[in-house]
Amino acid sequence: MFERFTKGARATVTGAVTHAERAGSGPVTEEHLLLALLDQEGSRASFAVAALGLADRGASVAAALADARRRGGMTRADVDALAGIGIDLTAIVDRIEEAHGEGALGAERKGRRRWAGHRMFTREAKAILEKSLRIALGRGDRFIGEEHVLLALTANPGVVADVLAEHGATYETVSRALYGDGGAQRDRKAG
Repeated sequence: MFERFTKGARATVTGAVTHAERAGSGPVTEEHLLLALLDQEGSRASFAVAALGLADRGASVAAALADARRRGGMTRADVDALAGIGIDLTAIVDRIEEAHGEGALGAERKGRRRWAGHRMFTREAKAILEKSLRIALGRGDRFIGEEHVLLALTANPGVVADVLAEHGATYETVSRALYGDGGAQRDRKAG
């Protein structure tokens, strides 16, 4: 699959590894893939990111991701569902952090082996890369570009897709920014 990755998509993957290393994180996550995409300039994905206003709100995106990490990876929908039955997740997180330290719910799993010189990818991050292949094939592309990775991040349910949606980047808006109105309709037919 990686032989189909464009230079920009490879830069996204290596940038994600760099983000994971800088954060002192174990494996590379979906979040690291997103942060690497936000770092890029002069690519199709960076054009879409700029068109949707994400480039100017990188700090807000990073803060929203950090907030979700603090909640143990629970999405806004999870928080709202719990609130609907009278559970205040913020109060629970505060009590857990009071007892176990700040960021206790966001702690990485320790003890996972890492091959020398290689950083592991979480199952979810691998799923994003696989989904980017399916999106590229669905569009009739013979390559996997960083734009396909961005679309995959918006299409996979979870915290990263939620944060992107909160900032106006859904599958449809990203597709429209990348390919115009015809791209969004083409995606619906392929889906």
